[in-house]
Amino acid sequence: MEHVTIIAEAGVNHNGDLSLAKKMVDAAKSAGADYIKFQTFQPEKLVSKFAGKAEYQKKNTGEDETQLQMLRKLALTKEDFVEIKKYCDEVDMKFISTPFDLGSIEFLEKFDMDFWKIPSGEVTNLPYLEAIGKTGRKVIMSTGMCNLEEILNAVRVLENCGTKEIILLHCNTQYPTPYEDVNLSAMKSIAEASHKKIGYSDHTPGIEVSLAAIALGAVVIEKHFTLDKNMPGPDHKASLETGELEKLVCGARNIEKAIGNGKKELTPSEKENVAVARKSIIAKKDIKAGEPFTADHITTKRPGTGISPMKWYDVIGKTAPRDFKEDEMIEL
Repeated sequence: MEHVTIIAEAGVNHNGDLSLAKKMVDAAKSAGADYIKFQTFQPEKLVSKFAGKAEYQKKNTGEDETQLQMLRKLALTKEDFVEIKKYCDEVDMKFISTPFDLGSIEFLEKFDMDFWKIPSGEVTNLPYLEAIGKTGRKVIMSTGMCNLEEILNAVRVLENCGTKEIILLHCNTQYPTPYEDVNLSAMKSIAEASHKKIGYSDHTPGIEVSLAAIALGAVVIEKHFTLDKNMPGPDHKASLETGELEKLVCGARNIEKAIGNGKKELTPSEKENVAVARKSIIAKKDIKAGEPFTADHITTKRPGTGISPMKWYDVIGKTAPRDFKEDEMIEL
């Protein structure tokens, strides 16, 4: 199986604090993630002043402010992102940030990122998709809240504008996602309909659903993380802490190895156990030379270093070439 790309989604869990954002870079690096991902947005260009907050945001941050007021407290400046990118380069951690408005696309294009990460909320934003597509850069797109038609329409826009490579992430846009709404089987439907590689953007608690997605063919896993789930902010409670992120990465690497090549064959590690675990045809009792072998004379027991029991009927009816004591391996 190819290397599974693990995107550690810092999102807005830095709470608008540059120093905290840098600590998250260190944490993602130590956990072994491939990328750390932030979110770049200009609050006034992302939401209207009348936009309300999602229920999970109200639950985690209170109801006494608008979505715009909340996002103003969570936004990093352009100067902050320049500093974060510089810091990522210094510690050899790959940087990605998702743009949420056209100005942020233009700003981030200067960072020469490996790919664009399109969030679920922008899948139906035609001007946004066109701006991303025209850069010609690889795209990884989440598909929360989408049906297949919306996904394929977005893919068509991106490709028509110049995007050559697209990976689609199955996703459920609820924080946290109830297990009964995960529907991991939809990854197969997305892959078959789009003919694209697939992945999973995980908003469930814990790491098991991400690991299951890898077993089902995900080549990208995106997962929110935080330095402390108890910090104030909308996404901390639905995020992994650093130790959990490390376990996710470790599990992903183990599953990569475990997927294998699909051929059912004897592996190097089990060869030494063949003789120990399998059986041979054995003398059930003392047998005299010249006696015919019958079911009363022979049985099967370990080890498997003699005649295979699959040759049972090749032995039955033959005559004993010599004397055999009980439990001796039969020889012809």
